[in-house]
Amino acid sequence: MASKRQHPGTQDAVEHLEDLVHGIRVAMMTTVQADGSLHSRPMWTQERDFDGELWFFTHEDSHKVEAVEHDHRVNLAFSDPARERYVSISGRARMVRDARRIRELWHPALEAWFPQGLGDPRLSLLCVRVEKAEYWDVPRSRMVQAAGMLKAVLSGKTYTPGDHQTLELDGGSSI
Repeated sequence: MASKRQHPGTQDAVEHLEDLVHGIRVAMMTTVQADGSLHSRPMWTQERDFDGELWFFTHEDSHKVEAVEHDHRVNLAFSDPARERYVSISGRARMVRDARRIRELWHPALEAWFPQGLGDPRLSLLCVRVEKAEYWDVPRSRMVQAAGMLKAVLSGKTYTPGDHQTLELDGGSSI
């Protein structure tokens, strides 16, 4: 069972969440479609200091922007099986057309998805304001994991690997 940590000032939660998602390049973004169905797609995560918002490049006329304009709620799923870290983030997204921010976040590798680069007139950003995050962070050491499994078997209790928490950020701003 996950423990729930409330953070009156969000600084601890923000710093911990930044550590958890650091280095995970792709997140699966789930949006709510106009018909109420859910749709997920991979999104390239921008490497920057985390301040409670996550940024993603997109085209202003994409299906994900249409979905976000219909319903601002999104979920981002980060997975790093090699380090056994898994993070689920829920928040509210908005489209941002800010040339300065686009230049600031731009990376040449993005030309694989946006061949016109910074000159693309449809280039825009999705900003996700994080409201809640849940994570599973399993110890890397197989010996630590094996010891935990053995302890669970011997004690008759359920094996609970690593740390599983829910973090709530004070992201209650409306969009």
